[in-house]
Amino acid sequence: MKATLSIQRGTPGETRHQTFDVAFEPGQSVLDGLRALRRTSDPSLAFRFSCINANACKECMMLIDGKVDYACTVRLKEGMTVLAPLPKKKLIRDLVTEIAPPDERLLR
Repeated sequence: MKATLSIQRGTPGETRHQTFDVAFEPGQSVLDGLRALRRTSDPSLAFRFSCINANACKECMMLIDGKVDYACTVRLKEGMTVLAPLPKKKLIRDLVTEIAPPDERLLR
């Protein structure tokens, strides 16, 4: 079986969608698919997660098929899944957006 991920890629002002086929087993999450994709096909793909090593949550939140959700809880499925960064957040790159509250950001 295979899933197809259509992922918004790029930086502010310069984004595009790129499509990848991902092999999967039923029960895998979207995050599992993203990690496999980065490991096997495109190590430059940028997305956040920390639940696996740091037991922290909310880092993998993104737009999945038009809904804000956690990539670690949404199940990968056959067919197309469209992924985009969080809306109304400052885009950094690919699926990564600014998450720190304004008063905690480093001044640059």
